[in-house]
Amino acid sequence: MNSLTAMLDSLFAGDYATPTGGPRTILLVMLLAFILGHIVAWIYMWTHAGLSYSQAFTASLLVMPLLVALFMMLVASNAFVALGMLAVFTMIRFRNVLKDTRDTTFILWSLVEGLAVGTQHFALSVAGALAAALVFLYLRFTSFGGRHRYDVIVSMEWLGDIASTDALRAVLQRHGAKVQLASQRELEGQRVDVSYRLLLRDPARGRDLLAELKQTPGVQRPTIYHREDESEL
Repeated sequence: MNSLTAMLDSLFAGDYATPTGGPRTILLVMLLAFILGHIVAWIYMWTHAGLSYSQAFTASLLVMPLLVALFMMLVASNAFVALGMLAVFTMIRFRNVLKDTRDTTFILWSLVEGLAVGTQHFALSVAGALAAALVFLYLRFTSFGGRHRYDVIVSMEWLGDIASTDALRAVLQRHGAKVQLASQRELEGQRVDVSYRLLLRDPARGRDLLAELKQTPGVQRPTIYHREDESEL
C-alpha cells in the first residue's frame, strides 16, 4: 500500500498544484463524479417520456460531471491553466439543438454535480443529487404540470352530425374512465372530423379500442395518439 501511494505521489508530482489530499483526493473526486453521473443518467432514463430519447445524450450526462470536476481541479489553484481552458472553450462551438427544455435542466444538473465534486463539496454534491432525483421522480409519477389527465387522443371521421354520436360515445366509455371531446370540425358530405381525449380504464388495451372503433358503423379512419407522442408533435 505504501508503495502504491508513493507511486501515485510521483505520478502527480509534475503537476503545478494538486487538490488538498493529493492523489487519493483526485481519485475520490473522479470516482464520486462518475457515480453521481450515473444517478443523473439513470433518473433521465427512468423519467423520460416522448420520442426524443437519445442514448448518446444519456451517455453525455454520465460523463459530464467527471469532466467538469477535472476542469475545476485544474483551474482551482492555477490562473494560467484557467485562462488556457477559457481560450480552448472559446474555440469550441456546440451546434446540437435540444428538443426538450427538460434536457437543458438535466445538463445543468450534471454540470452542478461536477462543480460541487470538483471543488470538494462532497456532502453537498451527494445531497443535491438525491434531492434532485427525488424531485424528478415526483414530477414523473404525479404528472405535475399537465393540464389534462388522459392517456390517448382518438381521432376519426364520423358519418353523420355530431348529435348522432351516441353509439360512438358508448364505445369510448366502455374503454375510457373519462371521455372528453377535444375538437370537432364539420366536413363535406355529412361528415364530422372529431377527436376525443380518453383516460383509459386499462392503458394496455389501446389496440382493443382501435379494433372496436374500426368495426363501429359510421366510423372511418380511426387513429390513436398516445399522450407522449402528441406532446412531441
